[in-house]
Amino acid sequence: MPIPEHGYPLTAAVSPRVQVVETTESTNADVVRHVVEASGEWPHLSVLLTTDQRAGRGRLDRTWVTPPGTALAVSTVVRVSGIPYASRGWIPLIAGAAMTRAVRAQLMGTTHTAALKWPNDVILDGGKVCGILAEVVPGHPDAVVIGTGVNTRMPRTDLPVETATSFEAVGLECDDDRLLADYLRALDEQLSALVGARGNAAAAGVHAEIEALCGTVGSDVAVALPDGETLRGRASRIDEEGRLIVVQHDEFESAVSAGDVIHVR
Repeated sequence: MPIPEHGYPLTAAVSPRVQVVETTESTNADVVRHVVEASGEWPHLSVLLTTDQRAGRGRLDRTWVTPPGTALAVSTVVRVSGIPYASRGWIPLIAGAAMTRAVRAQLMGTTHTAALKWPNDVILDGGKVCGILAEVVPGHPDAVVIGTGVNTRMPRTDLPVETATSFEAVGLECDDDRLLADYLRALDEQLSALVGARGNAAAAGVHAEIEALCGTVGSDVAVALPDGETLRGRASRIDEEGRLIVVQHDEFESAVSAGDVIHVR
């Protein structure tokens, strides 16, 4: 799908800057560069988006390519000076929760379901429909760029892996403008709550919001850890630092701060 002629009016009502490009290698790389070169021109909630990203990036330096017009790639600048450094690990989780809420809004009146997969993937009917990558801008520690990639009009035959899905693959039409506006509104709401609570995610309601949206909690999981080991058990909760708590053999608890989660059931 090409960029719509009418633009993104709902998104523009939330964001102070909406820059649309026909194609790019990576929206995150572009926005990081723009903030480094002209920080003042990219205020809080500024976005750059495209439906033709040629070299997207994810966690663990993974890259992927999607056919033009089949996915929405968006990078958002958030200014987080009011969030203590110790609490900034919640930012990627907040982004995942915000997009989960936005996807759920697209599903109203249907039997489809969406949930957050810890830490910040969005799952639609059991398949991954959105991935998120948050990066601190070099030289600007209070500026974070949050990249989101949503599979919107990707045919099932073009899905990169069996565990992926798209709105089209489940028979849905995505309203890109509304999706993005809902995401930005939820993102700002939760970040503002965290600022107001001086970084206390529980007091801000952020912890409860994320845990309630998270389909990982209560599931049997296999977690591929950065050191190559795999942790298996039941995800029991998210702790006060945003880590996933996995219970092994109904007894031993492990706190996971980074890893790839597979829902076993």
